[in-house]
Amino acid sequence: MNEEIFLCSICNINSGTCKEDCKFCSQSVRYKADIERYKQKPIEQILQEAQTARDNGALGFCLVTADKGLTDKSLKFVCDVAKEVQKVAPQLRLIGCNGTATLEQLLVLKEAGIKAYNHNLETSEAFYQKICTTHPWSERYETCQNVNAAGLTLISGGIFGLGESQEDRVAMLQSLKSLNPSSVPINFYHHNVALELEPNPLTTDEALALIRLTRETVDKAQRIMVAGGRELMFGERQAEIFQNGANSIVIGNYLTTKGRGMHQDLEMLRSLHLEVAKKVN
Repeated sequence: MNEEIFLCSICNINSGTCKEDCKFCSQSVRYKADIERYKQKPIEQILQEAQTARDNGALGFCLVTADKGLTDKSLKFVCDVAKEVQKVAPQLRLIGCNGTATLEQLLVLKEAGIKAYNHNLETSEAFYQKICTTHPWSERYETCQNVNAAGLTLISGGIFGLGESQEDRVAMLQSLKSLNPSSVPINFYHHNVALELEPNPLTTDEALALIRLTRETVDKAQRIMVAGGRELMFGERQAEIFQNGANSIVIGNYLTTKGRGMHQDLEMLRSLHLEVAKKVN
């Protein structure tokens, strides 16, 4: 385990306003989950979060909006935020995560300083219709193709523990491989009582095996990132994710759930004699 670990931080700049019916997502207004909801996070707060992420070793800073896709209004907001973040933390690599997007919209983001775009496939095409009926899986795949066409770095992954089969997991990973993402964020379903899905059935050993499978299948990806659900899924065994193929993590809070303190993750990496990446490959 002598590989450098890439740290990324998530900034939820628009929360809980989505009208889609994704059964795994507490940000949908349909399920009335008890989360914080707002249309635009104040720029001053976003800049503070960016500087905190930078000061704790993050290289990636992801600007997330909670809607099906980009609108003229949200596109302008993301661009405005990106320009302001670059003024106070130019070291950060800005990532857009704003739902479905056209090639034209992605080129606007690129012009504003966004370097990468995160759009997850979530699961296999066959299983997707069981967890979302308001838009098709094909729109997700097409957005990822648009990211590649725009010359942005593609970040795409999915969620394990939604009730999918092992065949669905393999199919999702094969689809991801076909898109050639630079980074593959793997999330583990974090149950919310307001959601219709059953709690995540995976054991820690099964989750570690899925990290290995991701690394083996999407073998050209520079980074396999363990993102949402890490603390809940792995508990005291979080260090084992690096032994099983992960070389990137999200530090700090997630979209609607709390992460552990950034200092705890930094202490964990130090205890494992793992270096924090200082530049993007």
